[in-house]
Amino acid sequence: MIHRVLADALVVFHLAFVVFAVAGALLAFRWRWIVFLHLPVLAWAVLVEFNGWTCPLTPLENALRAASGEAGYSGGFIEHYLLPVLYPAALTRNLQWTLGTALVAFNAVVYLLLWRRRTAEQRRHPRPRESR
Repeated sequence: MIHRVLADALVVFHLAFVVFAVAGALLAFRWRWIVFLHLPVLAWAVLVEFNGWTCPLTPLENALRAASGEAGYSGGFIEHYLLPVLYPAALTRNLQWTLGTALVAFNAVVYLLLWRRRTAEQRRHPRPRESR
């Protein structure tokens, strides 16, 4: 029983990780410090997509499911949980490249907007220079 609960919790965490990788930059408009957490998560997600790797959370979930008596699954998290919802076809390398490119492009646009907002604020409210 505990293995199944852990596997289910891991799925929720994995999904939250994916959502944060995709849209975490949007949180930086509210909390600037989130950039330091989001950029490593984004880098990992992009590396996984571009290299066709299986995230280490997927084999861990499968091991927990096997320990609880359930069957695991083949492929990766995105292929097993998200693609059946988003795409009717199986995950291909071209689709992984497309997803990875979309991930980079979306976050680049968000970070560009965030940078432009910050520089505009700095122009409107310049900091006084320290005198020595």
